[in-house]
Amino acid sequence: MNLRQLISESDGPLVVPGVGTALEARAAQAAGFGAVYVSGYATAAWRHAVPDIGLIALAEIEASLRAVVAATGLPVLVDADTGYGDVSNVVDTVRKLEAAGASGIQIEDQTWPKRCGHLVGKTVEPADRAALKIRAAAAARTEPETLIVARTDARATDGLDEAVRRARMFHDEGADVLFIDAPESAEEVARIAAEVPGMRLINVSESGRTPTIPLEEFARLGIEIVLYPTSALRIASRAFADFFADLRAQGDSQAWTRRMHALDDLNSLVGLDEIQHLEGQIMAGPTRSPLSS
Repeated sequence: MNLRQLISESDGPLVVPGVGTALEARAAQAAGFGAVYVSGYATAAWRHAVPDIGLIALAEIEASLRAVVAATGLPVLVDADTGYGDVSNVVDTVRKLEAAGASGIQIEDQTWPKRCGHLVGKTVEPADRAALKIRAAAAARTEPETLIVARTDARATDGLDEAVRRARMFHDEGADVLFIDAPESAEEVARIAAEVPGMRLINVSESGRTPTIPLEEFARLGIEIVLYPTSALRIASRAFADFFADLRAQGDSQAWTRRMHALDDLNSLVGLDEIQHLEGQIMAGPTRSPLSS
């Protein structure tokens, strides 16, 4: 199943957790999620320990995407930042990410180097130039089911009126999903839901500029996709920072053992059971290939 099918069959908004690693993606899959989002912020922080200010680009995002697809086989929406250049770069980006297994590709209208949508100091490209890049993304996909997600950061730079205008332009250029980043109130979210055509995506970044709104309210407004791009990252980073501080102070991990995955549980999450089962079939003898059973 692809992202387009998941959205159409979802009873209410499709909730998609963000990941920066294949391990998070496996945990999301084990929890029952049908899709994940490869977040640029989470990839930068988890894999490279750098902020989301344009210090990583296509190669790093593609590597993160391939790892997640290989580990889970889930439909993946991937954050492709600005497309990493102009029209020709966007075409190359879309084709590479689609070949790497992306079911949806997100392109935004910031200038490079881009910034996390909830940071100050963002700038956006002229609307006509940004619309051309969305046209290029829509034309570059080789599979019609691949979703093009067009994000605008113009709310912060030019106000909500301009953000809505750009979202409509992007829809006209072939974007399937429209994403106005960092609305600053529930009323702004409601306006986006009412005035932006096509499918609408809302990004929940706790403690960021957008208020946290219950899923029931997103459903009432008719929002199709709700992302939680960095929640797992921030929970985990708080946990390991606290653990390392306590380990340094106490010299042992005894206070933390009940808050850890048991070793067997972690081995199960990373697929040890399946690997050992296959190994056992192979070692049993040359009867039938376990891959053909």
